Amino acid sequence: MNKTLIAAAAASVLLLAGCASSDDAAMANAAKLDELSNQVSQLSQDVQSLQSNVQAAGNAAMSAQEEAARANERIDNIAQSYTK
Repeated sequence: MNKTLIAAAAASVLLLAGCASSDDAAMANAAKLDELSNQVSQLSQDVQSLQSNVQAAGNAAMSAQEEAARANERIDNIAQSYTK
């Protein structure tokens, strides 16, 4: 009877210890999950910002290319007027 009681008490202690540590682990996992969620949100914002910058740079490059084409045309016109 004493051995059974001791075994039951030991099993209860181990069971309670296991539950206590799993709560701590669950809280730690939840904290890590929150941290990772925040990092994902920040990275998403960074990606959107970079995409906006890329689009603005593309627009600026297109504008510069058009301006260069107009300048080349003016230069060609000037060069033709000297050769006539």
